[in-house]
Amino acid sequence: MEVLDEKRIERDPIKHFKIWFDEAIAANLPMPDAMSLATVTPDGRPTARMVLLKQVDADGFVFFTNYQSSKAKQLEINPYAALVFYWAQLDRQVRVEGKVTKTAAEESAAYFKTRPRESQIGAWASPQSEVISAREVLEQRAHELAQQYCDREIDCPANWGGFRLTPDRIEFWKSRIGRLHDRILYELQPDGTWTIKRLAP
Repeated sequence: MEVLDEKRIERDPIKHFKIWFDEAIAANLPMPDAMSLATVTPDGRPTARMVLLKQVDADGFVFFTNYQSSKAKQLEINPYAALVFYWAQLDRQVRVEGKVTKTAAEESAAYFKTRPRESQIGAWASPQSEVISAREVLEQRAHELAQQYCDREIDCPANWGGFRLTPDRIEFWKSRIGRLHDRILYELQPDGTWTIKRLAP
């Protein structure tokens, strides 16, 4: 049976996350890159939605969105957020908390170029989070854009790009018999090192 041992786990939580993430991919799990993103509204109400992890490295966890969406506006006001990954088939969960910043425009544009053409058009067509009268509004706008860009490359919209969550807390959870689960918490210290603690389930 798999266990989480704070004496044997990677000292760097990003390294341990990458091990688990690669194993989720290798296990052919559906959408292993899906993560719940939690933000806070201006009046203090928590709100969450699923987004996709597009990059993870020593600088943090990256996702992309419309900068005029509800979540982007919330992050402009309160640049702190939380992520949750849950891989049910592996009985594993990862919680990540930290500060969020925008990626550089060049980084966003470079990723935009790798997206399927339909998704590129969708980024232009959808006024994300705004009320629309009917789905046909989106479909008509997407059709018009497809015609407009039929013979040329689609540029990255100015109001579209990435966010990077730089973590200061990461918790790894592994299911165990009798609900005596393993919970290992990493906390970032002012000197840039991580402390590792075991939490009660």
